[in-house]
Amino acid sequence: MLVGLSLLLGLAGLVAVAVLLPAGLASGAFDAPVAPFPDPGAVVRFGLPVARVLRDLAAATTVGLLVLAAFVVPESPTTRRRIVAARGAAVAAGIWLLAGLVTTVLTFADFSNVPLTDPGFGATLLQSALPLEPLRVLALNAVLAAVVATGAGLARTRTPMAALAAVAVLALLPLALTGHAGGSAAHDTAVDSLTVHLVASSVWVGGLLGLVLLRPTLGPALPVSAARYSVLAGWCFAAVAGSGVVNAWLRLGGVGGLATTYGLLVVLKVAALVSLGAAGWRQRRAVLPRLAEGSGRAFARLALAEVVVMGAAFGLAAALSRSASPVPESPGQPLTPVLSLTGYPAPDRPLDGVAWFTVWRVDWFWLSVAMVAVGLYLAGVVRLRRRGDRWPAGRAVLWACGWAVFLWAVSGAPGVYGRLQFSMHMTMHMVLSMVVPIFLVLAAPVTLALRALPARTDRTLGPRELLLGLVHSTYLSVLANPVVAAALFFASLVAFYNTGLFELALTTHTGHVLMIVHFLLTGYLFAWVLVGVDPGPRRWPPVLRLLVLFATVSFHAFFGVALTSQTTLLAPDFYRALALPYPVDLLADQQRGGAIAWGVGEVPTLVLAILVTVAWLRADAAESRRQDRQADRDDDAQLRAYNAALAARAGRARGD
Repeated sequence: MLVGLSLLLGLAGLVAVAVLLPAGLASGAFDAPVAPFPDPGAVVRFGLPVARVLRDLAAATTVGLLVLAAFVVPESPTTRRRIVAARGAAVAAGIWLLAGLVTTVLTFADFSNVPLTDPGFGATLLQSALPLEPLRVLALNAVLAAVVATGAGLARTRTPMAALAAVAVLALLPLALTGHAGGSAAHDTAVDSLTVHLVASSVWVGGLLGLVLLRPTLGPALPVSAARYSVLAGWCFAAVAGSGVVNAWLRLGGVGGLATTYGLLVVLKVAALVSLGAAGWRQRRAVLPRLAEGSGRAFARLALAEVVVMGAAFGLAAALSRSASPVPESPGQPLTPVLSLTGYPAPDRPLDGVAWFTVWRVDWFWLSVAMVAVGLYLAGVVRLRRRGDRWPAGRAVLWACGWAVFLWAVSGAPGVYGRLQFSMHMTMHMVLSMVVPIFLVLAAPVTLALRALPARTDRTLGPRELLLGLVHSTYLSVLANPVVAAALFFASLVAFYNTGLFELALTTHTGHVLMIVHFLLTGYLFAWVLVGVDPGPRRWPPVLRLLVLFATVSFHAFFGVALTSQTTLLAPDFYRALALPYPVDLLADQQRGGAIAWGVGEVPTLVLAILVTVAWLRADAAESRRQDRQADRDDDAQLRAYNAALAARAGRARGD
C-alpha cells in the first residue's frame, strides 16, 4: 500500500509539476517582485506552487481514501479493506502535513519578501504566524492534517472514519480564504465558489486515486465500489464545473478575458475537465458494467489516464493561483464605506413599497443549495410514485415554498438591507428561524428520504444509513428534548447579540454564512420537536409541548421588548462606519428591530400552537376510534369490567 501510494502520488505530482512549470513561466507566476519590493529568492517563487500542488494532492488522497472507507467500500467479517484504506489515508495525511508546513514557511517568505537565508527568518516567522491571517489559515490546515493522520492510523470502524473524513473536508475550507478569492471584489461569491470547487475536486480526485490504490485489496468488491464512486464522481463533476464557471467569470470579467494568458490557462483547465467528464462517462457506460466479468485492467488503464489528466488540472490550478487575473482584485468602482465593509454597494434609498419584493442580490451559493434541496426532494417523490407509492403533493409544495422564502430572506430585501440596518437584519433573522422552518418541517423530508433511498446490506454508510444513525443517535435524543431545543433557540439568540458574534457575522463572510446556518438549524430543531412528523425520539405529550412553546415565546418577547428600550447600540462601530447614502437613526432602527423580534414572532407562534393543538385533537380522536374498535371486538369488555368493579365497590360499602 505504501509503495503504491508513493508511486501514484508521485505520478500525479510529476504530471502536475510538468504542467505547472511552463504554465507558470508563461503567466508570470514565477516572476520576481517588481522593485522596490525585495526578491525572496527563486527557491520561494518556484517552490511555493510546487509545495501547494503536493499538499493539495495529498489532501485529496486523504479525503478520498476516508470517504471510500466509510461510505463506499463493502466490508465483511473476513476482510480488512476499510482498515487498509484508513492506513493509506494516514500516510497521505502525513505527506499533507509535511507539504503544508513547507507551504506555510514559503508563504511567509513570499508574503514578507524575506529570503529563507535571512538570519532572522525563523524568529520572524514564529512571531508572525498568528497575527497574519494567511499564516493562521495554513497553520490550522496543518493542525487538522495532523489530527487526521493520527486518527486514521488508529481508526478501525466506519464511524470514526466518517468523522475523520468530515475533519479532512473541514481542513480544506479555510484555504478558500486565501489566494484570489480572499481579496476579490466579489468576495462572498468568490469564496463560496472556491470552497465548493476545493471540496468537490478533492473528493473526486482523491476518490479515484484511492480506488486505484485499493484495487488489489477490493477483489470482488471492485464493481460495487466503482459503481458507487461513479455516482459520487458525477455529483463532484457537476459541482466542480459549476463553481469553476462562476470563479472563472469573476476572474476573467467576460469573454474578452479568454484572450489573455490567464484566460488560456482557464481554457486548458476547461479542456481537462471536459476530457475527465468524457472519461468518467466511458467508465460508467462501457467499463463498469463489465467489471464483474473481469474487466479490471480496462478500468485500471482508464483510471490511470484520468489520474494523469487530474494531475495536469492541479498543475494548471496552481499556476492560476499565482497568476494575475484580467479582473483586478480591487473593485472597479469607487470604494465607498459600504462597499468596503460588505462587498456590495448600498442601495440609493431606504426600503419601501414594492422594493420589498424587487430588490435582489442573488447569493449563488444559497441559490444552488436551495435548487439541490428542491431537486432531491422531487426526485424522491418521483421514485416513490414510480414504484407505486404515494406522497402528499401538499408536502412537496410546502418544501418548495420554504426554500423560496429562504431565498427571499438571504437574497431579497432582508438579505440586501440586513447588513446595513439592524431592523432588516432582524427581519431576516425572524424569517429564517421562525417562518422557513415551519414549511420545511411539515414537508417531512426525512420520512421521504428513508422511504426513497435504498438500504445497504454490506456494512457501509449510505445516505439512508447516515439518516437512520442520526435519527436514532443519542445526540439527537438530547437535542430533541423540547426543553433543550427551546433553550438552544432562545439562549443562542441572547448570546449572539450580546457578544462579538453579531459583529463577526456583519464584518466577515464566514461569520455571515455560519449565522444563516445557525438560525435555520436552531429554528428547524425547535419547530421539529413541536410539530414534526419525521421519525425520531419519542415526542412529549401535546400539552407539555404547548407549555414549552408558550414559555419560549414569552422569553422571546422579553428579548424583543428589551431591545426596544435599549439605549446603547449593538455593533456601533460597524453601523456608524457604513455612512449610508440615506439618513438612518441607528438607535431608532435598532429599537424598531426589537419591535420586529417581538411582533413578527407572534404569527409563527400562533401557527405552531394551532398545529400542536390539531395534532392533540387528532391523537385523541385516533385513540377514541381505537377504543371503539376494541369494544366492538370484545363486546365492550373493558367497560363491563369497569362497571362490575364499581358495583363490587358499592356492594362492599353497603355491607353486602
